[in-house]
Amino acid sequence: MEQKDLQELASQLSHPKGEKGIEIADMMNATNIGMTRHAIASLELSGNEMVLELGHGNAGHVKYLLELYPAIHYDGLELSELMHAEAKKINRSFIESQQAAFHRYDGGKLPFPDNYFDAIFTVNTIYFWSDPLAVLAELYRVLKAEGKLCITFAQESFMKQLPFTAYGFELYNTDKLEKLLAGSAFKIRKIQSQTEQVRSKTGELMDREYTTVTLAK
Repeated sequence: MEQKDLQELASQLSHPKGEKGIEIADMMNATNIGMTRHAIASLELSGNEMVLELGHGNAGHVKYLLELYPAIHYDGLELSELMHAEAKKINRSFIESQQAAFHRYDGGKLPFPDNYFDAIFTVNTIYFWSDPLAVLAELYRVLKAEGKLCITFAQESFMKQLPFTAYGFELYNTDKLEKLLAGSAFKIRKIQSQTEQVRSKTGELMDREYTTVTLAK
């Protein structure tokens, strides 16, 4: 791929838009489903929580979550207008049954009151946080006491093999994330890593190591 193609792919991964964005979002949902399910499992839900996901993409995985835990209420939050619209379209039945709601925001203050959610998860979004400590502070604010936050990300050793990550991605390994988290109010409860085989956005079959860090308020 040429540089301009890599830059376009990087832009679409951080903020999908247009027809190409829909295609990229479908691919992201399929490629990231193992990581998403790992994040959900790490929340250890009991089944009646208020759950927030930050950066849900097209939210094709919400059906899996709500079939697993039909008594929870899911709120999804997105920067991308396209992904917000796609998520609402794909999950219309869950919106109508009031099991799910989808919201847009500008990347700053989260549109929720203090101490609102029992559990929060986010998958493959941390690379795009322009002010990570501010994001963490907002997630801490909207989380209830004893609530959990799960951050799932692909390790830097894998991500740096992908040429498009040179454009607008902040890559993390576990040590770097732990140092970042030390500047937040969260307490680290658990760190779990796994390796899976995936096809990269540019077509190659690769081993991806990813990690879920479980935090508590």
